Amino acid sequence: MASIPVSVEDNIQKPGEGDGKAPPIRVIVADTQAIFRAGLRKIFALEDDIRVVGQAESYSQTLTAVKKFSGDILIFEAALSANPSEAVGEILRYSPACRMVVVTEQPDEELTLELFRRGAHGIVSREVEPEMLVHCLHKVAAGEPFLEGQAVNWVLEAYRTQATRPAGGRTKVQLTPKEALIVSCVTQGMKNKEIAQKVGTTEQVVKNYLRKVYDKLGVADRLELALYCLHNRVLEGAKLPAASESAAVTSSGNQAVAAAASAAGSDKAS
Repeated sequence: MASIPVSVEDNIQKPGEGDGKAPPIRVIVADTQAIFRAGLRKIFALEDDIRVVGQAESYSQTLTAVKKFSGDILIFEAALSANPSEAVGEILRYSPACRMVVVTEQPDEELTLELFRRGAHGIVSREVEPEMLVHCLHKVAAGEPFLEGQAVNWVLEAYRTQATRPAGGRTKVQLTPKEALIVSCVTQGMKNKEIAQKVGTTEQVVKNYLRKVYDKLGVADRLELALYCLHNRVLEGAKLPAASESAAVTSSGNQAVAAAASAAGSDKAS
């Protein structure tokens, strides 16, 4: 086995590149099986807008590859790490702009939910059809989450279970008007850049506010934030700035969860 990440087709121009069209999706393939990596290269070679720029066969190589090759999407085999969900978080800290599609050996409900919660942008099983994988990359590159049919049901069921679970000992939390406005924007699916423009501040300030809100509510990410706010009706009665009152959350539970999850794809650093 090679000891360092291997660059793939890095200097080969594909049809459509350099002619004014949108740049291709740059993909890094991280998988322990050489035959699987080779198979993906053959599949993507047929696509004008997908370009494999690097590969890795171990977790340490993967961390190096995401920094070296500046890929748009990392296809990451879950088995590369003893704790795949922790690995997702670490990789995204190394390369916040990279979107992750995690490949699992077989459909797994618990693993799927944890990977999605930790920031995976797409989750597919090893048996995924080539056409579906290509579709997945296009969706993820466009900033949308991708889950296979059964996984979507798992996420929705997890939401329903959370929504019907007693609030327990959590104390009612009062958000400031600015915090309430930002949370309202998150549950509408707005990304940090859009929220910053609406609020009249910077993306970094939005991130700082979200971290404070996460700590205050005891949640870990946008999805949990949406679930918590819907279940506990956090925004009901909140004092929002006048310009944003019409934008208060009116989405159904599933719509709000999907919106927050979609926006999370571009804002993993928040």
